Amino acid sequence: MLGWLWPSSGFGDIGIFIGGLLGLVAGWGLQFAIRGEIAAGNEKLRKQMQEWFKAQAGVNGSAAATDAKPIDKAAMAAELARTIVSPVSPALPVLPASPVMPDAASQLQAAPPRQPAPIPAKREIVPAKPNVVELAIGAAKNWLLGGNTIVRVGLVILFIGLSFLASYAASAGLFPVEFRLAVVAAAGIALLAVGFGKRQAKPAFALALQGGGVAVIYLTVFAAFRLFDLIAPLPAFGLMIVVCALSCALALLQDSRGLAVAAFAGGFAVPLLLSTGGGSSVGLFSYYTLLNLAILFIAYKRSWRVLNIVGFVATFGVATTWGVLKYDPALYLSSQLFLIIFVLIYVTAAILYARNTPTKLGNAVDSTLMFGTALIGFGLQVGLVSQFKLGTAFSALGFAALYLVLATVLMRRGRQNYRLMIESMLVIGIGFVTLAVPLALDARWTSAVWALEGAGAFWVGMRQARWMPRAFGLLLQVVAGCAFLGGIDANVSTWPLANPMFIGAMLIALPALAIAWWLRSVLPHSDSTWAKAYAKVEALLGQPVYLYGFLFWYLAWILEAWRAVPGSEAGMAASPVFAAGTQQMLTMFALVASAWLSSLLGRKTGWAITGWPGRLTLLPLALVFIAQEWSDERVLYTPAWAIWLLALGLHFWMLYKNDTAPAASTGMLRLNRAMHVGSVWLLTLLLADCLWFGIDRAGLWQTSWAGVVLLVSAITVLLLLSVWAGKANRMTALSAFSWPRNPHAVAYYWHAALPLVLLVFAGALAMALFSSGHTEPLPYIPLLNPTDLTLALALGALLFWRRAVTAAQPLPVAAGWVPRKQTLLTLAALAFVAINTVWLRIVHHFFGVSWDASALFDSFVVQTGFAILWTLLALSLMLLAHRRVQRGLWLTGAGLLGLVVVKLLLVDLSNAGGAERIVTFIAVGILMLVVGYFAPLPPKAAVANPDPVEKTQA
Repeated sequence: MLGWLWPSSGFGDIGIFIGGLLGLVAGWGLQFAIRGEIAAGNEKLRKQMQEWFKAQAGVNGSAAATDAKPIDKAAMAAELARTIVSPVSPALPVLPASPVMPDAASQLQAAPPRQPAPIPAKREIVPAKPNVVELAIGAAKNWLLGGNTIVRVGLVILFIGLSFLASYAASAGLFPVEFRLAVVAAAGIALLAVGFGKRQAKPAFALALQGGGVAVIYLTVFAAFRLFDLIAPLPAFGLMIVVCALSCALALLQDSRGLAVAAFAGGFAVPLLLSTGGGSSVGLFSYYTLLNLAILFIAYKRSWRVLNIVGFVATFGVATTWGVLKYDPALYLSSQLFLIIFVLIYVTAAILYARNTPTKLGNAVDSTLMFGTALIGFGLQVGLVSQFKLGTAFSALGFAALYLVLATVLMRRGRQNYRLMIESMLVIGIGFVTLAVPLALDARWTSAVWALEGAGAFWVGMRQARWMPRAFGLLLQVVAGCAFLGGIDANVSTWPLANPMFIGAMLIALPALAIAWWLRSVLPHSDSTWAKAYAKVEALLGQPVYLYGFLFWYLAWILEAWRAVPGSEAGMAASPVFAAGTQQMLTMFALVASAWLSSLLGRKTGWAITGWPGRLTLLPLALVFIAQEWSDERVLYTPAWAIWLLALGLHFWMLYKNDTAPAASTGMLRLNRAMHVGSVWLLTLLLADCLWFGIDRAGLWQTSWAGVVLLVSAITVLLLLSVWAGKANRMTALSAFSWPRNPHAVAYYWHAALPLVLLVFAGALAMALFSSGHTEPLPYIPLLNPTDLTLALALGALLFWRRAVTAAQPLPVAAGWVPRKQTLLTLAALAFVAINTVWLRIVHHFFGVSWDASALFDSFVVQTGFAILWTLLALSLMLLAHRRVQRGLWLTGAGLLGLVVVKLLLVDLSNAGGAERIVTFIAVGILMLVVGYFAPLPPKAAVANPDPVEKTQA
């Protein structure tokens, strides 16, 4: 309503919204305050009722013992009902018997006395910890709704009303500016005077009024200077200083931190409010020095943290802004002096706060002043000394000296009470020492020094059973590693193993490995809450720290393998020590050899984590093989073949040790099996690469010899697995075999072979369909060319593998489809496709038909050959079925013969007048007559005979 009725000249059309918002805030505050009072009264009443019931239970017990008249419960209920209406009633009296409701009273008297039912205890609910946003909202609520809410809301409304009044009066021109400002100032003085007068009767109300009065006077002086030019800068500055000093005096007199905060906030704002842009930095920071000394004096007397924070934020905030916008190197001496003074003041304030704030765990530490002063002060210091060489490094040492000296002094004076502060100062001092290293040295040596320092800090924390140095040491290891990685560059040096890159990586790896060694067992610590929480985390860090150190060990060898030597003359580019292919191979060998050394260490010491790298050596072998193929490098190149032999030897040696290690878990056994399976696939690719080496040397890349290489390699390995591992396909006889068939026979002939089976099948089908069989420089010979021979080998390998798996006892899991008839029929279909493509290649080479799908299909020579070939195949199947009395096999041949007839009618018949059509029809007809004579349909009783698949197996 007020917003709606307010003149529109002040706020236009938004007045109604402002009024609504103020009404909402007022209603919300009143609701909160009233509900809080009711809840407090009800809680007080509940406690009184519990005490009263306990007292009455004792009275009833004694009455029962002496046959006294029991209490009138109806009167008690009536009294309780009257009490609930007034939530702030005094303690409940003992209720007398009531003449109201006599029947009920007589019934109660006649009944035997009973003890009141116990009140069930409420289960304690632990509230969830509030987050940052909830804390901020709660702080705002506490300020607005805590204490005397109505007064605070009233002050807010009063400020808004004064603003409205000033705006309206200014727009209407009712009074001179001087008069308006005087009225506002008088209102502020009145608030200050009334509040000071009520300081004894109503302290909260009085302090709120005084804070509002100080703010009004500040704003009045500011408006008179800045907005209306009624006061010169120097008098305005003096008036604000006087207001600040009087406010501080009032705050100390009444022990009010809120009033002190308001006073100093205004005091720090004075130069900002009254600045014209041409003032002296010396004058500004001299004034701030006086304010900060006043805060330091108050900190000596009072533990007002919020006042310290206000001064800290204002001082360093203004100093940072001035440094960014106004600093000139000519002002270095004065700026450096004031920065030193401000840092010393707030470090001292942090110590005074700790002295004045004892807790059960020792004196409290203001983390904002302790760490904020160091961080912000050093940041400003960096800006000041950036013009000097090594200025930041010496500044870091200066800050380190300050905090370490203070820590030493506090240790001598009160080590137990200031333990947390001493540790904080030690952390800051060591941190600045650590920071000074990179500021004076490059990234490689910096990271090395940090890593050594971290290991030293961890060792000290381990010896002293302190968690903070150990945590700092671990953190420093991570920072050192990041710094080294960020500074990695081309390793150019004439010195092998004695260059900064190799030494820097090693100086990170070795301290990390030392810390991992110390973390093998549980380290001692104090019984504090923080120490126990850290101990739980530290117990999980032994393995990650070892792997971290191992990776940097490996990185050192990688950097050495990729080292370059400087050019022989000035201006010449550096040249690598090893060729690119050799660098890749050395990278692989470095990891495999490092994993081997780690495995040796693990077997000597029983340190389990050291065996982990040796279980994953297949990964670098495979990755380097891919990189070698991408770079057109071959396994049989020199010195690649030697490195491959060494790396594979170490790899299989570690496979053997991992399999024979005692107490291997199920997960480790599965991982070992996967490494065996992956090793078979890698050997398949290595064999193919060796064959490609021969193809490359013979210049046969454009022939079918190159196309069959991978398939031949897969066929060879599949045959070896079927024959070698297939012998161990019975679980009962597995113990008779040596490693690796025992215990990994199934992994070889099933898990490793299955992908090869799919590769051989798909590769054979693709080769049969797409390979033309070019054999240059040799002549093409049907069935004796690389394509046809490879297809025959593929079918043989698949049949051998099927026989080995089918005979397995027990059958591998998910291998139930292998013995089925459908699998054999699939292989028969592949053989049928292979036989047909043999004819296609014969036609291509001897009849001059282009190796193209459409040209081959349109050739009547091809169609005639297919008709005769299919008829011969059908005749063979039907003759075989007739001899074995296998009705199903005969029907298969008959189906193929029917397909020949359909093809004759749809395809061959279209060749009008062609000799091919004549030959086709005659040949097929004769063959069908032969079939009808020599291979008639077997009788149905033949169904009872053994399955052809089983007979084939026999």
